[in-house]
Amino acid sequence: MRRVAKLSAACIATAALALTATACGSTSSENDSSSSASSSSGKGGIKIGLAYDVGGRGDRSFNDSAARGADKAEKEFGGSIKELTAKSSDTEADREQRLTDLADAGYNPIVAVGFSYATSVDKVAAKYPKVSFGLIDSVATAKNVDSITFTEEQGSYLAGVAAALKTKKDHVGFIGGVDTPLIKKFAAGYEQGVKDTNSKVKVDVQYLTHGSDLSGFASPDKGKEAASGMLDNGADVIYSAAGSSGNGAIEAVSGVKGAWAIGVDSDQYNIPGLSKYKNSILTSMVKNVDVGVYDFIKSVHDGKPLTGNQVYSLAKGGVGLATSGGFIDDIKSQLDAAKKKIVDGTVKVKTS
Repeated sequence: MRRVAKLSAACIATAALALTATACGSTSSENDSSSSASSSSGKGGIKIGLAYDVGGRGDRSFNDSAARGADKAEKEFGGSIKELTAKSSDTEADREQRLTDLADAGYNPIVAVGFSYATSVDKVAAKYPKVSFGLIDSVATAKNVDSITFTEEQGSYLAGVAAALKTKKDHVGFIGGVDTPLIKKFAAGYEQGVKDTNSKVKVDVQYLTHGSDLSGFASPDKGKEAASGMLDNGADVIYSAAGSSGNGAIEAVSGVKGAWAIGVDSDQYNIPGLSKYKNSILTSMVKNVDVGVYDFIKSVHDGKPLTGNQVYSLAKGGVGLATSGGFIDDIKSQLDAAKKKIVDGTVKVKTS
């Protein structure tokens, strides 16, 4: 059975735990969290290293999806998991050191969760050619890296179709955590899906932070404020691609009768921590990061590590819309038709 080691109040007294002392008294959902956890289920199993993006395990979205894939592999293959979580103030040196610490500790494979690790993965992978690295949401150049990418724009297109069909005010919104090329893929697909379905629908787009400030992925207060502003401005369906910041947007939407939130990455209707808002979650654009992480870890366990770029598309089930709650059952035929057009190439979804 998986055992997660918790830091005690005495952690500051032990020099060996100096690197994780900042986690004392904090949780992985806090903005500047830096946490580690390990588990063991016996000798001889696989040693999995996870370097999370800001928000870490417990963000109820992107990082949690990666965690599910690792948990499944750990349960199936035995062994241990070591988790380290990024801070929003991280530098490139911090990310490189996090990956190096995992490699030095003998973890193999190591999964870097998020595009912000792209440069550091290439640097560290070159120094540890016998270690297999997985990189989510970006494409690496090192030979011992499995790049795990998704066609977010395709799943977001379907979210846009759903939004256009469900809005009563012909006014919807999109909240992005940070204005990076990756998040702009979500926005582009969503807006195209809306406009292809009903060109009269207005789409508001807002990013919480910009450039190298990644706090937009771990600031629920900013998500709530942005969503409240959009709701006040007349939007009644809001899609967020903003990590745990999206939880704040969902909370804001739940307070407005007739408004809908669209979740991201995980099926947020079924996330326990969001249960009191679930009747306001129309659907979620599910990005199966867990599948990509599991596939990678399994390949290492089987002695045939994946390398190159594994693209998880709509056609391959890499992205899609969750149906929990039954709120999009009445538009299933339209969504199925839109999906078919994307898969057969009739519709080309934009990435910017």
